[in-house]
Amino acid sequence: MRRALDALYDGCAALAALCMVALLVMVMLSIAGRLLHFHLPGTDAYAGYLMAAVGFLALAHTLKRGEHIRVTLLLSALHGRTRRALELWSLAAASLLSALLAFYSARLVWQSRAFNDVSTGNDATPLWLPQLVMALGTAVLTVAFVDEWLLEWRGLRAAPAADEPLRNE
Repeated sequence: MRRALDALYDGCAALAALCMVALLVMVMLSIAGRLLHFHLPGTDAYAGYLMAAVGFLALAHTLKRGEHIRVTLLLSALHGRTRRALELWSLAAASLLSALLAFYSARLVWQSRAFNDVSTGNDATPLWLPQLVMALGTAVLTVAFVDEWLLEWRGLRAAPAADEPLRNE
């Protein structure tokens, strides 16, 4: 199961990296178009869709690598059971909030598809397509938060050593 979850997180990160490369291509096409006096319709809109895809697809991978920004002032002052209880509570709250975000993101995809909603730009992209990536990213983030909660509950969650600088502050 661990291998499958890590493959899921890494797969989403790889998709985010591909979207980042595609975003670079869109921006370069837009710049080249201005310099060489041609216009490719929709490049700005697709750059925006790709930017959102990069952000949402990378969320779970970032969480699992300990790169999310955390406020550890209170947590560092606590020890033992109190610290563990706060970690479990925080991870449970984050799991719930990300599950709600995933649910409403998936619902938005469904509604956009049902109502045949398209972008107002000249690209007229069906909006459920870029929204689908957001729903996927938030669903995988929910899985990652539940995974972190279970690891903490079982006492298997890796914590940085006391002298190791945190990468998320």
